[in-house]
Amino acid sequence: MKISTRFISVTASVLALATLTACVAPAPVYQTSRYPYQAPPRAIAYQEAAYVEYGHVANIEVLRSETAGIGTTGGGAVAGGLIGGVVGNQFGRGQGRAAATALGIVGGALLGNTIEAQQNGPRAYESYRVSVQTDHGGYRAFDVQNPGDLRIGDRVRIDNGHISRM
Repeated sequence: MKISTRFISVTASVLALATLTACVAPAPVYQTSRYPYQAPPRAIAYQEAAYVEYGHVANIEVLRSETAGIGTTGGGAVAGGLIGGVVGNQFGRGQGRAAATALGIVGGALLGNTIEAQQNGPRAYESYRVSVQTDHGGYRAFDVQNPGDLRIGDRVRIDNGHISRM
């Protein structure tokens, strides 16, 4: 009987710990879809004729943005305290078991609160603005996640809003 109770407690502890650590950071929000840049879809019913421009990369800027964090709600501390208490209860006998349980509750609550703070904290993201000077003297800007192999001075082709290196 004692072995099955311990097995259930350890299994519950492992499952609770796995649940607590399964948090995933939110996906970054970028201003455009991907490289090569694609212009937003138009609400025009007819197909536009292909329009190709040529130019060179005049500038590449790093755009930094940050999402605000929501802070801690206490849920991580509660979940961590429960898990820590269950794990701490597996050690010692008598007063030693009570002390291990109390230590597990406190340690688990601190760890759970720290994990929640990291998951709910502010996040910083980077994207890039590629400025192209066209052969006709105009400037066009493309916001992309990654400039790829583009460098300042590279010759580029702009084909229906898609920018590519020549």
